[in-house]
Amino acid sequence: MPEASPAGATGTAYTLTLSCPDLPGIVHAVSGALVSAGGNIIESAQFGSPETGSFFMRVDFRSPQSYEEVHAGLAATAEAFNMTWDLYHAGRRTRTLIMASKSGHCLNDLLFQQRAGTLPIDIPAIVSNHRDLESLADFYGVPFHHLPVTADTKDQAEGRLRALMAELDIELVVLARYMQILSTDLCNELSGRAINIHHSFLPSFKGARPYHQAHARGVKLIGATAHYVTSDLDEGPIIEQEVIRVDHARSAAELAALGSDVEGRALSKAVRWHAQHRVLLDGRRTIVFN
Repeated sequence: MPEASPAGATGTAYTLTLSCPDLPGIVHAVSGALVSAGGNIIESAQFGSPETGSFFMRVDFRSPQSYEEVHAGLAATAEAFNMTWDLYHAGRRTRTLIMASKSGHCLNDLLFQQRAGTLPIDIPAIVSNHRDLESLADFYGVPFHHLPVTADTKDQAEGRLRALMAELDIELVVLARYMQILSTDLCNELSGRAINIHHSFLPSFKGARPYHQAHARGVKLIGATAHYVTSDLDEGPIIEQEVIRVDHARSAAELAALGSDVEGRALSKAVRWHAQHRVLLDGRRTIVFN
């Protein structure tokens, strides 16, 4: 549903995002198109990438016109500048499916923030390859789907996942410490629509118990990276990173606890910004208007 207008404001709230080749006159043309739609710009951000020669823009505005009228009014400008663009009802919640395995800290953080109203998402389902987190899903009243995965059943499990996403009209998938690698085909299908959390800043410590490996090596900085999922494992476009300093007095268990907090913060920020349409892709990089 469209966001309600605050006192003193008129019209429906919209968000426009766009990218295109960087040319003179884009901001003027977009502003003019919004004025023609009776639009009142509330927030605007733009960036020209010198590396790719692309221009990116995000605009929050209000207009008395319907979505269809505003969309039609912007179409000519978009075509003239060869834009890739989207128009959204501001405030509409993003339908989000969360996947997790056994660690529940990121899942709990997302569920709590969604219930508290600080994450603009709806969560119609939780999917896991284990049953460890079923009680947590029950506590928050979110349907839990157990989809076990083995080497022999991976294709069938992903088929069931695709069917569930279609049935629930899922717009975003969040891997909240889901410890299974998605197939290349599924990663490609979810391009720009799936977010993963990774214990970054520990790049040398792959595999199990990364914080214990870090402790054994005496690291002084730990962190986490939230990124879009690609077929290149843990190398997708980065949305957000969080770090925290540690010292020799910290035990491996304390590092893991601190790391869990950092992972939760990075992931929730990435999900929030994606749901608010603040993240645009620039090749292997992201432009984040936060």
